[in-house]
Amino acid sequence: MAGSQTVAGLLPGVEFSTRHPYPDARRLIDAGVTVSIATDCNPGSSYTSSMPFCVALAVREMGMTPREALWSATSGGAQSLRREDVGHLRLGATADYAVLDAPSYVHLAYRPGVPLVLSTN
Repeated sequence: MAGSQTVAGLLPGVEFSTRHPYPDARRLIDAGVTVSIATDCNPGSSYTSSMPFCVALAVREMGMTPREALWSATSGGAQSLRREDVGHLRLGATADYAVLDAPSYVHLAYRPGVPLVLSTN
């Protein structure tokens, strides 16, 4: 997977809801695999639509750093969809962002359940 365009889509909300073991994101990342995280919100296996909660789970349960989890939730997701116009803040990108009411993005991982989004675009 590391040498391909394949993105490993990890769904921490599913493991939380179903009590199945979490995937080893650390092992994938260390092997050079591109990783994305998403909620997979649905009534059968994932009961959350909260990306901050999934970021927190990715850090706490899957071995990711806050930076890796945030990247996987944004740029990793865009890469999995083959979208170059979203998932990052660069000239020419589609503006789709959230402003946090927190001193740092790491609060997404370390303050699960706390509403940190101040505004979105």
